[in-house]
Amino acid sequence: MRKFACWLVALIVLSSVWAAAVDKIAPKSITVAAAADLSAALKEIAENYEKQTGVKVKLSFGASGALTQQIRNHAPFDVFFSADMDYPRQLISQGDAEGRSLYRYAIGKLALWAPADSPLDVEHRGMNVMADASVKKIAIANPQHAPYGRAAVAAMKHVGLYEQVSDRLVLGENISQAAQFVESGNAQVGFVAMSFAASPAMQGKGKYWEIPVEAYPPLDQGVVVIRRSRHKKEAMAFVEYIKTKPVADILRRYGFTVPEQKDSERK
Repeated sequence: MRKFACWLVALIVLSSVWAAAVDKIAPKSITVAAAADLSAALKEIAENYEKQTGVKVKLSFGASGALTQQIRNHAPFDVFFSADMDYPRQLISQGDAEGRSLYRYAIGKLALWAPADSPLDVEHRGMNVMADASVKKIAIANPQHAPYGRAAVAAMKHVGLYEQVSDRLVLGENISQAAQFVESGNAQVGFVAMSFAASPAMQGKGKYWEIPVEAYPPLDQGVVVIRRSRHKKEAMAFVEYIKTKPVADILRRYGFTVPEQKDSERK
């Protein structure tokens, strides 16, 4: 019996040593949950980060509210980029995220977008085009899950059009799906993130009007490290990278406003 116990202890020790050795030689990776408005910008950021560090960043995009629920249900994410600050703060208060890691990485912007061949003069008439009889469907992200959806509703109420057009709204699960509704012709116009309208992939495919920022609450966007992360060191390092000037330059290029950084954060 003692011999068996010794063998068992030895096996456990060897297994631990092997696991540690494999962890050291295996390529590092982190899994990132991110709001859909980051689908273009964060891919570029992640590719640059992998080239510099060798750490692979696996991306999963969706509505901020839906991703928050997945994290609460123990989805294996290491970092969460939200389209607002409220969802990360909820996760922190519930013990699901590291409070010290919370960082406001960008301020989002909202735009009204239509295909390039649309007869609607969205660039000059702005939200007034929604009152046009030819506009049967208006795409927005679902306000229950997506901060950009709530911003769209606020903007329509700000100009007094919400009651007039509310029965024509079609809800996308997130801001990317709302944009897809317009691209596919299932809606004549749609509220999209400026990061979508400004992305290189969409140049020449549509026209847009940037919604005045006073028409909706600020889209302060926050990133946080998940407390259950099995790669917390790598997750924290990636969040630090998000604070650097090269990342800020990319975010600005995709239509985001970047908050002023402290001198210690500029690299």
